Amino acid sequence: MIRRYFMRRFFSLNKDWHFQITGKYDERVDVPHTWNAIDGQDGGNDYLRALATYEKTFDAPDFDKDKERVYIQFDGVNSESTVYLNGEKMIRHEGGYSTFRTDITDYLKNVGNILKVNVDNRPNTRVYPQKADFTFYGGIYRDVNLIVVNKNHFDLDYYGGNGVQIKAKPVEGYQKAEGNVKLFVNNIDCCVRLEISDAEGNVIYHSEIDQKTNKLETTDSSNSDVFCLEHSFLIDDVHLWEGVKNPYLYSLKATLVINGEAADEIVTRFGVRDFHYHPKTGFYLNGKSYALHGVSRHQDRKGLGNAITKDMHKEDMDLICEMGANTIRLAHYQHSQYFYDLCDERGMIVWAEIPYISEHMPDGRDNTISQMKELIIQNYNHPSIVCWGISNEITISTRDKKDMMENHRILNDLCHEMDDTRFTTLACYAVCGPFNKVAHITDTVSWNLYLGWYVPGLFLNDIWMRFFHLVYPNRCLGYSEYGCEGMPNLHSEKPKRGDHTEEYQAIYHEYMLRCFDRNPFMWATHVWNMFDFAADARNQGGEPGMNHKGLVTFDRKTKKDSFYLYKAWWSDDPFVHIASKRFAQRTKENIKVKVYSNQNEITLFVDGRKLETKHGQHVFEFSVSLGETGKEHEIVAVSGAFKDSAKFTRVATPNPEYSLKDLGDKGANWT
Repeated sequence: MIRRYFMRRFFSLNKDWHFQITGKYDERVDVPHTWNAIDGQDGGNDYLRALATYEKTFDAPDFDKDKERVYIQFDGVNSESTVYLNGEKMIRHEGGYSTFRTDITDYLKNVGNILKVNVDNRPNTRVYPQKADFTFYGGIYRDVNLIVVNKNHFDLDYYGGNGVQIKAKPVEGYQKAEGNVKLFVNNIDCCVRLEISDAEGNVIYHSEIDQKTNKLETTDSSNSDVFCLEHSFLIDDVHLWEGVKNPYLYSLKATLVINGEAADEIVTRFGVRDFHYHPKTGFYLNGKSYALHGVSRHQDRKGLGNAITKDMHKEDMDLICEMGANTIRLAHYQHSQYFYDLCDERGMIVWAEIPYISEHMPDGRDNTISQMKELIIQNYNHPSIVCWGISNEITISTRDKKDMMENHRILNDLCHEMDDTRFTTLACYAVCGPFNKVAHITDTVSWNLYLGWYVPGLFLNDIWMRFFHLVYPNRCLGYSEYGCEGMPNLHSEKPKRGDHTEEYQAIYHEYMLRCFDRNPFMWATHVWNMFDFAADARNQGGEPGMNHKGLVTFDRKTKKDSFYLYKAWWSDDPFVHIASKRFAQRTKENIKVKVYSNQNEITLFVDGRKLETKHGQHVFEFSVSLGETGKEHEIVAVSGAFKDSAKFTRVATPNPEYSLKDLGDKGANWT
């Protein structure tokens, strides 16, 4: 019988920090925290990029100094950080979106430890990102914890990973699964006990791995020797991870055993699935066609920046699922581990990427490599992730094209070397032509195209897709970004490109959905963006500092009409939605009432009287007479047990609140 001794323990350090920026701030804060929660969202591109200091005093947790070690873990600090304990430098980290940790045992005092973190989001030429269409919030914006662990433990030093890598694929007609697990430990004289449990908690497989019968490999961890134990296993009568239909998750528990005692234990979840793509028919999951349609996501919130809670992450996922998306591009950086967990649980197909974006920096190669290693190692076990994103719009302002191409090849090779289960991709800038060499490095490619918004002509989307497909019939093509600004307070009887109205945004997306139906060879499409987000360089739509391409507002309180359009296309959850209901005051006698629904029959009632029943899909249009001015009319759209209502009034003159007063940069791109 294995005795358990000194399992891992976690202690939060989130409370009561002294935060200081010379001449600007000197206050007590809790983390998660950012100093750009307000000025990073108000426009002007003048938010404070500075060197800040976070400092706190804490007592050491109870631990056995002879048998245990203490690590400090930071889940996200933007963008450079240097950690000191009691005056001694512990670790320096460059990159604002990944987990990092270090062993602080030898520098701990029993009481009165002084922890100091220098946090720097000032511009430089080494650490990505430096140029992009979103705010780089400075601060310790995710959790900080102490981890007490046995001196013999699964690795905690290697690029923020958890010490285990697991992969499992279906075999024998998807009836069984072959799996392989690698376990990284810091003591060669050990064995590991494995248990695999199903989603109900039943143990379906167990084994004990003795290092004498397994190949050992030393990693390149800089802190200590790390050894790899490897084991293969088989699952009979396997349950597949099947995307949103059935995101079935197994659990693997690994117990590190030293001389009959359980020294350390970790649990990770995994899914059994395979996938591939085809240049003519798109994406496949578990051997079946699985059209990927979804959204991109930024993580920030109004008044909070990136310092958000688990409840907020969950709210984002709930909204994405309500709309019926089945894929998420997690742009343009590593997101919270909690959100990747949610993607696993909800069955989202995920594109994960690093912030190698907008401009190649010759001094930044090492940083792209370290950020990619962190991304892969920290997220290897997530079944939701199918591809690693190399870069985004890198050709916007790159001078040294030769160095940039070499950097891409290095990253592409690195991804394949570290992970032979996933493919690589990248997102090309709109004016990066289909013949550009950068578009042909990764396994698949997608484009950020805003045809019909930044340039006129929605029809150009069809032409562009078909031209690329004609020239490169064996190259998988996707849309990584497409969209247009839409403000729920702006409206027009005659919506047009650049007016920022809710109506034009809906027209744009109606076209794009039909366009994708006409071109089913796309490997994936991702709306830009699920949510409005802060981009302090922008000045559009009468609200500076914001990108309003979201289908939901920045505060998550308002679902724009386009949200319901996508829900009508993608979701099976029955609903009816009357569009433009915020456009309540109309000047025309006869108006067009548009209804979005995933039902195939809609009946419209005006002031309690049946007007008409229409059959169709997704979008239903009715002509309604408002008659004389000053009279309010109630419109009700009904399909079985589902209905929605709106009120419209004819007025003599247009409501000036519906029109954009301050054009700002008149819809120009941030570049």
